[in-house]
Amino acid sequence: MLHTNGNNEATQRTAEEEENLLNFRDIHVGLIPKMGESWNQHSLVTLTRQTLSRVLHYDHLYRNILNMPGVILELGVQWGGGLSQLMALRGIYEPYNHTRKIIGFDTFAGFTKPEQKKDGSFPQEGQYSTYPGYELDLERILSIHERESPIGHIKKFDLIKGDVSKTVLQWSKSNPGTPVAMVIFDMDIYQPTRDALEVLIPHFSKGTVIVFDELMTAEFPGELRALNEVLQMRDLKLHQNPHQPGAAWTIWGD
Repeated sequence: MLHTNGNNEATQRTAEEEENLLNFRDIHVGLIPKMGESWNQHSLVTLTRQTLSRVLHYDHLYRNILNMPGVILELGVQWGGGLSQLMALRGIYEPYNHTRKIIGFDTFAGFTKPEQKKDGSFPQEGQYSTYPGYELDLERILSIHERESPIGHIKKFDLIKGDVSKTVLQWSKSNPGTPVAMVIFDMDIYQPTRDALEVLIPHFSKGTVIVFDELMTAEFPGELRALNEVLQMRDLKLHQNPHQPGAAWTIWGD
């Protein structure tokens, strides 16, 4: 049976693996109220190998930009797990870099009009949506993460809701010349990926890390198509992390 995990990477799970995951969820929900004040640390008891692999992947990506100025963009945030990881990594690796802003873009309504000819048959309208108004809850979550970090009185993140094809263009016009140190394309489908990539090229400098979260995922061919049409893969040196085999990234100017 085809499922997707929390980072939209298509994967095959056996019935036993699916049952194990559901058991972990039930155990996790029941244990947290019993774990006392250190519940956050102890809740790692149900952390899966796949989720830990995702954390290690983001850590590897972040360490590529430590000597670069610029903001971090995540295009397609859904529940915000990636943004939370990025904020934690910023607090660990560069706690006093108040210019390292992290900006997340999403419709929070799932896919908007995926095109079967370009995106295949797997993506469906509204897939990977959150509940109405979730962006307000995510804003609160990220604000708490901010306060937990050094110089937490300075807000260093933004959430931008809407069609990324439009909102990234608006952001670019409002922030001309702002360098992008890393951009993570995690929208999965063709049109917003292509539109955002074209808009953001003037913000790239030599060393910018450009991540495509589903580049090697057959169920989401639109991302690869967008990359080939805008940048042409034959001109790029692609990198892959064994922790996330469906993803790939390139370093601008490499």
